[in-house]
Amino acid sequence: MTDYLLTGLGNPGEKYEKTRHNIGFMVVDLLSQREGATFSDISGPPPRQQAEIRQGENRIILLKPLTFMNRSGEAVAKVKNFFKIPLDNLLIIQDDLDMEFGRIKVVRAGGAGGHNGIRSIISALGSREFPRLKIGIGRPDSPVPVDRYVLSRFSGDELQKLVKIVEQAADAAECFTAHGLQETMNRFNGKN
Repeated sequence: MTDYLLTGLGNPGEKYEKTRHNIGFMVVDLLSQREGATFSDISGPPPRQQAEIRQGENRIILLKPLTFMNRSGEAVAKVKNFFKIPLDNLLIIQDDLDMEFGRIKVVRAGGAGGHNGIRSIISALGSREFPRLKIGIGRPDSPVPVDRYVLSRFSGDELQKLVKIVEQAADAAECFTAHGLQETMNRFNGKN
């Protein structure tokens, strides 16, 4: 049996639901729904929600850190270490300001790129060498501060497209656990 950890990044609470920064939560929510799994609240420390699904011989832990974005690494490190999951079997699902809205890109490793959740994970794991599934949220057209933009809700037009984007990201996450990183990059990078 092989274990995987798929972590969706976001912020807890109704206030942040359907905001750009929470697209990672949306993807892991869909993955759990597809398999009929339910997230359990784990009070911590650190507080988090976890679900477990099976894919053939693979056990896949779905994780939503509830520490707010800039402390996401605490939950990722705790669960990764508990299940002894190698970095190669960790996938972080995140929003990305520097990619156009709806674009999906899977990368092997890299820096934080200004993303506080990724910065926290790099710090907690002591490594930048973990795969990410990036989902483009675009940059604001008007001079809105970045921190306000990422915490804003999707527009009506974007919401119509969001269902398909989240589905495609969930497909990419399933491909990662079934076929590996390289195959996922081949199939999904540049697709949209």
